[in-house]
Amino acid sequence: MIEHLFGGIGSVLSWVPLFAIVAGIVLGIMVGAMPGLSPSMGVALLVPFTYGMSPMLALILLVAIYIGASYGGSITAIMINAPGTPSAVVTAIDGYQLTKQGKPARALGISIVTSTVAGVIGTLILIFFSAPLAAVAVGFHPAEYFAVALFGLATISSLAGKNWLKAFVAAMLGLLINTVGTDPISGAERFTFNITPLSDGFLLIPALIGLFALSEVFSGIEKREFKPARASNIKDEWPRLIDHWKLRFVTLRSSIIGTVIGVFPGAGATIAAFISYDIAQRISKKPEAYGKGSEEGVAAAEGANSGSVGGAMVPLLTLGIPGSATTAVLIGAMMIHKLSPGPQLFISSPEIVYGIFGAMLVANVVLLIVGLAGSRLWIHVTSIPKEILFVLITMMATIGSFAVRNSMFDVLCCLGFGIIGWILKRYDYPLAPVILGIVLGSIAETNFRRAIMMDGLGVFLSRPVSAVLLVLAVLSFIIPLVGAHRRRKAAQGA
Repeated sequence: MIEHLFGGIGSVLSWVPLFAIVAGIVLGIMVGAMPGLSPSMGVALLVPFTYGMSPMLALILLVAIYIGASYGGSITAIMINAPGTPSAVVTAIDGYQLTKQGKPARALGISIVTSTVAGVIGTLILIFFSAPLAAVAVGFHPAEYFAVALFGLATISSLAGKNWLKAFVAAMLGLLINTVGTDPISGAERFTFNITPLSDGFLLIPALIGLFALSEVFSGIEKREFKPARASNIKDEWPRLIDHWKLRFVTLRSSIIGTVIGVFPGAGATIAAFISYDIAQRISKKPEAYGKGSEEGVAAAEGANSGSVGGAMVPLLTLGIPGSATTAVLIGAMMIHKLSPGPQLFISSPEIVYGIFGAMLVANVVLLIVGLAGSRLWIHVTSIPKEILFVLITMMATIGSFAVRNSMFDVLCCLGFGIIGWILKRYDYPLAPVILGIVLGSIAETNFRRAIMMDGLGVFLSRPVSAVLLVLAVLSFIIPLVGAHRRRKAAQGA
């Protein structure tokens, strides 16, 4: 294996593959930073340009785009509270707070370094542990997927701040929004009111852009916050090596969490980021800092997000099963180039497999270089006059929402979610639980019903993994609430 790996790294160190990696990282960052363009869309858009390339070069380019796009969403999340990807929602929780405190450089620096380290760790886990991890993932029952989704929903207790009830209401709103559209099992339409575009439900990207980006614009207009941040107010202090060293345990833990969760098809980076953030806050010595500009929070979110890339590649390469929407596109690209993903690929074309491994390792190094260079430009976004910035954000929101499926209906949905987000923020309801409910709602509902149809209601407790995850979900939701209740009683007694 080691010989094949060194051979794979060597095969991507000539100038043509390196150029493809650099181009892929740059394009990927641009795709991820643009609200409305997901990593899967970015890879899909570039697939036609690989027709004339060799299979190796084509996959190197597409994998580099995937890695770059997974990081790119954090840039707009940190700078303007407009997550470019769903998983960047978690990064925005603390990243944007750091920007508001005049510390965008610290947030961006932690984000890019953590993403690079997590990407390397995820790739190493992919190389050395892909076969056993794939075997575990393929054996997962719908009951286990439901339990994972419920465990993800339990993280709202860590997003609640002082008022868990508001976070719970926000998550329930997200779950209710997810019920609109076609029933995933029976095919019946629900709450569409004979509006044809609602048959597909509310798409995640317009909801995401509206809730975070447009709501920030509406709140700024309402509060008449038009003054740009002055240069003197921006503490342009990039994280030092010692700062990254202090975050080493958070980075390592979130990377492993992201990789492991990324292995399970359908779980994805968003669930990984929320769970990683929740665990980091519970273990942290300063849990009260989360949501207020915690550097640990940024590292926890970005580590899981980038680590999930290596995880999603595990079932793709070992079983031929897509671990995410982006790897589903990669399967199509491999078939176009007459490659059959799965265990046979390791036998018939080992140079392709280890070339991908080598490209992923090199791409993460390139990501660090390009990301650090580009971050020097991103921080100047804070000096743009708010009147101009608000217009630019609104334009990006409109274009991004329309680009999902070329529909003005999605633009109107984005506007509607912007108004909803503005109202929620006005009354101090957190927005992240709404997205959590939308993302996990369909996973939880579909797998809950599948599990019951297959084995009855008792399957959730009869399967050990499902039972353990459900118990952990209940405990992770209840324990923080009990602790908060005790602290409140102690304060009243004092």
